[in-house]
Amino acid sequence: MQNRGITLWLLLLLHVPGLDSATWNLFSKSSTEPTQEGAVRLVGGKHDSEGRVEVYHEGKWGTVCDDGWDLAEAQVVCRQLKFPGVVSAVTGGTYGEGSGSIWLDDMDCKGTEKSLSSCPFKGWALTDCSHKEDAGVVCERGTDLTSDTAHFLDHSLGLSDDLGELFDRGDDCDFLIAIKSPTGNRDGEGKFEVEERNICTHKLILSLYSNFNITNGSSNLSLEISQACSPCVTSFIRYLYTRKIDVTVSSAQCLHKLASMFGVKRLMQDTGRLFTVLLPEDPSFYTQVSLYQYSVQTGDLLLQENCLQYLAWNCEALINSPAWSDLSTDFLMALLARSDLVVPDEGFLLQALESWIIEKGDSTGTKSQVALLGHIRFPMIPVEKLYDLQFTSELYRSHEKLYRVSMLRGFQFNALSFDTLRKHKSSESEEEHDYHPRIYTAEPWSITINSTNKEPPRQDIRYDYNRRYNNYQPYYPMPEYGKSFTTPNHNSLIYQTKETNPVSWSARVFKNQRECSRCISFPTASLSLQSSLRQNQTNSVRFSNRLLLTCEGRYVFHVQDFKNDMAQIPTNSSLALSYPCPEGQYDFRFVVRPEYI
Repeated sequence: MQNRGITLWLLLLLHVPGLDSATWNLFSKSSTEPTQEGAVRLVGGKHDSEGRVEVYHEGKWGTVCDDGWDLAEAQVVCRQLKFPGVVSAVTGGTYGEGSGSIWLDDMDCKGTEKSLSSCPFKGWALTDCSHKEDAGVVCERGTDLTSDTAHFLDHSLGLSDDLGELFDRGDDCDFLIAIKSPTGNRDGEGKFEVEERNICTHKLILSLYSNFNITNGSSNLSLEISQACSPCVTSFIRYLYTRKIDVTVSSAQCLHKLASMFGVKRLMQDTGRLFTVLLPEDPSFYTQVSLYQYSVQTGDLLLQENCLQYLAWNCEALINSPAWSDLSTDFLMALLARSDLVVPDEGFLLQALESWIIEKGDSTGTKSQVALLGHIRFPMIPVEKLYDLQFTSELYRSHEKLYRVSMLRGFQFNALSFDTLRKHKSSESEEEHDYHPRIYTAEPWSITINSTNKEPPRQDIRYDYNRRYNNYQPYYPMPEYGKSFTTPNHNSLIYQTKETNPVSWSARVFKNQRECSRCISFPTASLSLQSSLRQNQTNSVRFSNRLLLTCEGRYVFHVQDFKNDMAQIPTNSSLALSYPCPEGQYDFRFVVRPEYI
């Protein structure tokens, strides 16, 4: 008994939490240990202390986008690779372009993290970058080896398997977890039957997790869990030993709940990402709203953002769903604060909010109604609809002061330049967000191109005479996935003059290299301005256009901006999409968004 206890202590002492899995080998520079999830390496540099940063995830090496890449992120990489410090953060593909996935984007490290993947970021493979933006670092090389140099040895990779075997065997377990689950059946006295079973664990392991409240005198814990989640408890406890677990869509919510209960944040975040698979499945939107409420209860900020983002992108469908009238005030506050709401126009959003307030009646107090209406961006409402509000709005009389002030801002927006409007407002004014557009899809601001994923048939091949070779050469006509359309040059009337209005746009989707030689991957979308703008407008207005991908005409599953008029489309096989959609079964919606600088 004593010897086995000593063995457990030795296993734990060998483990150094958070350190990289690289093994310093006296006889070889290469490690025979398998690469660990989240490991980093440097590629393409002249020295081993510099190069393009690559991260190991799901069995593959991928790169990091240089958006937001700075010394804090470089510091984490150099620390993870055991270098004494950082010299510089390198951007723009200095060390060549990588291949495969771009795993990380929009990093936000503090510089104190032990690994790059533990820093906040968008999510694995969620990016709009190309490999031309692969990030790199230059680390301090350190001093030459001397006789008293310390050499770090890390054999921690085997610890996970050893602790897993310890849990499976149950050797010298000293803490029992009693699992109680109601079966749904009643006994002879009419009481619900409860199924009980015990899991044998080690107090030393559980003491690493403060939410278990392990004390010196405690020896057991009773855990009441639903029948559906009961099978997941053993896997969850084993994860506490090994940091490894298989997660399925059906087990994700149970594991997420257990991780939330006991403060296992990393598991909670990673299982929360799997909920994105569930979000598109319910057209009634009750599941999505329920998941959001669950994320608020558990404090999972990542899951909250995933749910809110999906509901914002599909706001028009949400408004038309049966779940709209059941939404809470707090939920609407969070939703209306976002600029990535996809709706026909701001007037449509106001009308939907008014209907919600009227249906709720007195259950929503005047203060809450004013707060909700304060999130409507009245200057973004088309001026004709803005004028009609005093005659058509059912809430105009009960909130006349708010409507009058808000409508005045809308009329000022259409009559005055932004420089004039800004003279008497600070940049931190509560009204400042009123002048920023959401994603408006009503005509003429958007156009859709259907995706067929079909190559031109062979009979479309023509033969053109080539004078140089004195014969006919085959010529392959390019498939047309393009449309031209016009929009006003701004949604404010002050810029809609005859000289500059309307402006022309060309929207195209390129499917192969013949159509676009400079495209990195396919499909790639392009939205380019075909008209020239007056100088006074280019100095104060920019176009922050968006590309919306709609899956089978049912839901928006991805939104991204354009860089230099181009948008590289993520695919299920390369870059992970925000929400799942069958490969190629989507449409491209191009949205023009003029906004003040």
